[in-house]
Amino acid sequence: MKLIKLPKEQRENIVENIRAYFESERGETIGHLAADSLLEFFLEELGPSIYNGALGDCRTLVGQRMQSLEEDIYALEWKKRK
Repeated sequence: MKLIKLPKEQRENIVENIRAYFESERGETIGHLAADSLLEFFLEELGPSIYNGALGDCRTLVGQRMQSLEEDIYALEWKKRK
């Protein structure tokens, strides 16, 4: 089961980048299928951690925004005169 589906054009660009990396950094030539398999492996291995990290960032942001909103609502309360 694919957890992360990339648009075809984006996937092709990444596969070509992987092939270029192997050529320039390792002096190895790998085919399209090998690069695509490597991409799929990394998506399966890293994808959930990256996704969950992004959700954690969203939770933090939403929490901060809710705190700010709560402060704004308290600021709108009418204060009783002494």
